[in-house]
Amino acid sequence: MDVVCLEAERKFSLATPVEKALNFDMKAAGEKRKLQLHKLEEMHLHACESSKFYKSKVKSYHDRKIVQRNFQPGQQVLLFNSRLRLFLRKLKSKWSGPFVIKSVKHYGAVEFEEPNSGRSWMVNGQRITPYLGGEVEKLTIVIHLNDPRLSEVSS
Repeated sequence: MDVVCLEAERKFSLATPVEKALNFDMKAAGEKRKLQLHKLEEMHLHACESSKFYKSKVKSYHDRKIVQRNFQPGQQVLLFNSRLRLFLRKLKSKWSGPFVIKSVKHYGAVEFEEPNSGRSWMVNGQRITPYLGGEVEKLTIVIHLNDPRLSEVSS
């Protein structure tokens, strides 16, 4: 006989009568397995329902956060540069532009062009904002300071 068969026979002979009855009662084992499968299926369906509910809540939350913007061709806009990671500077602006809108496509896509070079490309409408002004007035103050050491030397 095979070694595996001998080992199985030895374990079976050491088993209690209750274990022997449970192992040989195929109908009871089948029913128990069916109950386990039904419980597993019920847990799976509950998990799917919970996942769908969570996804719908998150989608509605994010859809509320989307701002509807209406752009017209010829309007000036600024582009948000989200890939500005190479030169981390506190005072460097993340907005570039102004650019002129060439056309507005469906679902928020906007084609615009750079006025100086005439180069045009498409971007997501959520990355742009209207450009509201022209040149910004810069106020500069010049204060002339006298060096106290120079005034002592000349006197």
